[in-house]
Amino acid sequence: MSFAPEPPYAHGSAERSAVLLVNLGTPEAPTAAALRRYLGQFLWDRRVVEIPRPLWWLILHGVILRLRPAKSAAKYASIWTDAGSPLLTWTAAQAARLQDLLQTRGHQLVVRHAMRYGEPAVARTLDELKSAGVTRLLVLPLYPQFAAATTASSIDAVAQWALRVRRVPELRFVNHYHDDPGYVAALAQSVRNHWAKQGRGQKLVMSFHGVPARSLALGDPYHCECHKTAGLLAQALGLASSDYIVTFQSRLGRAKWLEPYTEPSVKQLASEGIKHLDAICPGFAADNLETLEEIAIEARDAFIAAGGEKFNFIACLNDSPDWIAALGDLAERHLQGWPTRVAANPEALATQRQRALAMGARN
Repeated sequence: MSFAPEPPYAHGSAERSAVLLVNLGTPEAPTAAALRRYLGQFLWDRRVVEIPRPLWWLILHGVILRLRPAKSAAKYASIWTDAGSPLLTWTAAQAARLQDLLQTRGHQLVVRHAMRYGEPAVARTLDELKSAGVTRLLVLPLYPQFAAATTASSIDAVAQWALRVRRVPELRFVNHYHDDPGYVAALAQSVRNHWAKQGRGQKLVMSFHGVPARSLALGDPYHCECHKTAGLLAQALGLASSDYIVTFQSRLGRAKWLEPYTEPSVKQLASEGIKHLDAICPGFAADNLETLEEIAIEARDAFIAAGGEKFNFIACLNDSPDWIAALGDLAERHLQGWPTRVAANPEALATQRQRALAMGARN
C-alpha cells in the first residue's frame, strides 16, 4: 500500500492545532444532476442505509436515483439563497465565528469546516490542514446527539483519510453534546427570543431528524439523547410535559422509523383544537432543507390544512452569539493539554520548551 506524499515539514517548527467542524452535506446546486451526485454518495454510506449492498444497489440505482433527484431539486430550489446552500453558508459562518472567538480567548489555531457528503469534502479539507502543518486535530461533528448514521459516519470519513497518509495527526473526536449546558442554554435563549418577538404558541414541537426504529434496538443512543435534550430544554424554559411534544421527521422508505412522526403529529394537534404551534429542531446546528422546507413549509401547510391557524418555526442556532460561545466552550474542553497557545516561530518554541524543562526541574 502506498501513502500520499508528505508535505515538507521544518524540523523544530511549532506544532499546530486545528478544529474541524463537520456537517452532513449539501448538493452543489439545486439541480437534478447535482442531487443525483449528492444522493448517490449520501445514500451509499453503509452507516446511513444498513441494507445488504447488492439489494440496496438495485434499489438505489434502479429506483431512487431515477425518481428522487428531480423532486429533491425542486425542494432545494425553494430554500436556496444568493449565497448558495443555507447549510453550507451557516456552517462556514460558524467556523469563521468560532475561530474569531477562540483567537480572542488567546488560542493560536485554525478552524475549518467540511461536509461528510459533497464539498468541501472531509478528505480534501484534511489534506489542506496537513499541508498547513497541522499536527493535532479536534474533529467536532455538528450533531449534538450521537447517531451511527451521522457522528460515526463523520468519524469513518476521517479514518478513511488517515488510512492513506503516512504521518497521521493526533486526533480527538467530540462524540456528542446533547446535554451540554451551553448548547441547551443557547437553545432556550433562541426560544425566548422568538417568543418575545412573535408571541408564545400553545405548544412547542421539538422535531428531531428521524432514524430507523431498529437502530434503537441495535444499541444506537440517538433516541435517548434526543429525549434528554428535549427534557433539558423544557426544564430550562419551565415547560410542563403538556406544553411540548417530541417528534421525528425526514422518514425515508417504508420501514418503521422513530415515532411519533412530525407531520402526522401536527395534524393531530390541529384536530384536537390547537390553533397556534411553535416548532424547533434542536438536533440541527444550522438551518437546511429539513428545517426550512420540511418544517417551516411542509409541516406548517399540513397544520393549517388540518385546522390550525398559526405555525411558527424557530430558526436553528446558526451563528448566534450564544451558540458560538457554547461551541467555543466545548472546543476548549476537548483541546485541553494541547499547545494551542504556542508561538509559531522556532525560537519562541525553543524558549518555551526550556522554560517547561526548568519548571519541571524546580518541581
